[in-house]
Amino acid sequence: MASHDESGKKSNENEVPTFNAENLQSNMKVVYYSRTFMSIIGGVIAGICGFTGLMGFVVYVLVMAITSVCLTARAGFSIHSYFDSWNRVLLDGFLGGLLSFVLFWTFAYDIVHIF
Repeated sequence: MASHDESGKKSNENEVPTFNAENLQSNMKVVYYSRTFMSIIGGVIAGICGFTGLMGFVVYVLVMAITSVCLTARAGFSIHSYFDSWNRVLLDGFLGGLLSFVLFWTFAYDIVHIF
């Protein structure tokens, strides 16, 4: 992940950190791609395990929580070096992968348990 610019200058405590827009955009792409990929993997696992109804959505929430923790760990638990807020890692893209999850969940369930 790319971090914000920190030149060798000493900064005052009152200065607002500056972010390179390209680095921030690249980091957000990593978050979205990771969430989409994990949604697909989680959907396949939920379908193979035979989860139905609300239990399948619980699996999705767990997969997204694990993905958030892994992304935070990948950033070295210093989120403000790579993103402008915690919401970027914890919540952005949370619902974006839901459709992919449901698609692969039903597809894997149908293949394993119906056909």
